[in-house]
Amino acid sequence: MSSFEKYEAVIGLEVHTQLLTKSKLFCGDSTRFGSTPNTNISPVSLAHPGTLPVMNKKAIDYAIKLGLAFNCEIVRNNYFARKNYFYPDLPKGYQVSQHTTPICKNGYVTINVEGVQRNILLNRIHLEEDAGKSIHDIDEKYTCIDLNRAGVPLLEIVSEPDMHTAEEAFAYVTEIRKIVRYLQICDGNMEEGSMRCDANVSVRLKGEKKLGTKVEVKNLNSIRNVKRAIDYEINRLIDLIETGQEVMQQTRSFDASNGTTFSLRSKEEANDYRYFPEPDLTPFLITDEKITTIRESLPDLPAALEKKFISEYSLPLADAKVLSDDRETATFFQNIISHTTNYKAAANWVLGPVKSYLNESDTSIEDLPVKPKKFAKLIEIVEKESVSFGIAASKIFPVLLQYPAKEPIEIAEELNVLQEKNDDSLNTWVDEVLSKMPDKVLEYKKGKKNLIGLFSGEIKKLSKGKADMKAVNQILNQKLNQ
Repeated sequence: MSSFEKYEAVIGLEVHTQLLTKSKLFCGDSTRFGSTPNTNISPVSLAHPGTLPVMNKKAIDYAIKLGLAFNCEIVRNNYFARKNYFYPDLPKGYQVSQHTTPICKNGYVTINVEGVQRNILLNRIHLEEDAGKSIHDIDEKYTCIDLNRAGVPLLEIVSEPDMHTAEEAFAYVTEIRKIVRYLQICDGNMEEGSMRCDANVSVRLKGEKKLGTKVEVKNLNSIRNVKRAIDYEINRLIDLIETGQEVMQQTRSFDASNGTTFSLRSKEEANDYRYFPEPDLTPFLITDEKITTIRESLPDLPAALEKKFISEYSLPLADAKVLSDDRETATFFQNIISHTTNYKAAANWVLGPVKSYLNESDTSIEDLPVKPKKFAKLIEIVEKESVSFGIAASKIFPVLLQYPAKEPIEIAEELNVLQEKNDDSLNTWVDEVLSKMPDKVLEYKKGKKNLIGLFSGEIKKLSKGKADMKAVNQILNQKLNQ
């Protein structure tokens, strides 16, 4: 066993998700991303003397939604606390957060790594306000402060130290992003800072129960960087232990350009924050009725949809996984099958031509000009063998994108691509192809039966895709085996 293999990593993650409320957590300032710096502000978010916070009820609803999705216990009696620390982009000099009464406790996030499924335990999910943003690369002498983000509502999702590999952490953050997008409470855009991750990493000898000294890597801004930073830290910590050096509890940052971490400061402990109840906000009670109402409003989540697509619609696992991966795609697929019972054909359209078009045109499925009912009609004309799937996808679908009000059968007629079923026409095409390939016909008759595909392909080309290939193959078999 190598020196590295005798160690086990222990990883806990803190994921911060900005909520998609229109206003901030304690005032009416806009939360819109990309505004001119220091324009989404007011005396409240600037912490002017005498200003008072007012709670955003929508943020509480969103917190309950996420807690229910992750099987948490919803805490009925809640209050906010002041978390005291100084940063130049924190106008009040403290952050309003939750301390001993997180709105959601316990629960779990289900992940799948290389076919192995397990539940990552959660410690808590709590509400808090975001800080502003310090910008270090605009002026060479000064740090610039943008307070647009100050006061934006956040949910902090805190796991137990329950992961052991960077791959598990990657899957965990991926699942959280998928769920918050499904619930439409956060857009999950890590590159814009609306979802951020801090990783707590330690290592210990395998079989040990006591946790090693941890380091925290702050503000990881992509799921890939979560994995890279954790992998680097695991190796760095093991190397320190193996060379007899002390592991310091500290806060570190990740340099994405070279894949390394560097120290920022020694790590604060909870008592350094001097928590005490926020005197300007009253405690709040969450009723059973509120929880029931929100539970009933939850959409089907990916895991449930995946099972439904397999059990009710007989779709392969691979199709079901991709279709349920995001809410918009799942909804579009379900809207198609409300007009047709050919579930596999609907899946093929969404995962094939639709997905290709969306990728190439950088369009969202919600903005697709061709609506679900039209796809049901495309499926119908293919089912009736009026056109082949290939012709429908390559000829009719592009026209529908330009003229979505047209009917698929109407376009097929205009393009003259309706499948030819007339025996005389089909026989003519078959005879023409076979007469041009006497040597291949001889080989076929001597036992090389896979040449049937060559003949079919040539007839398809000759007919410009119009030949009914099912009928063509019947004629070919008759002529070649007589």
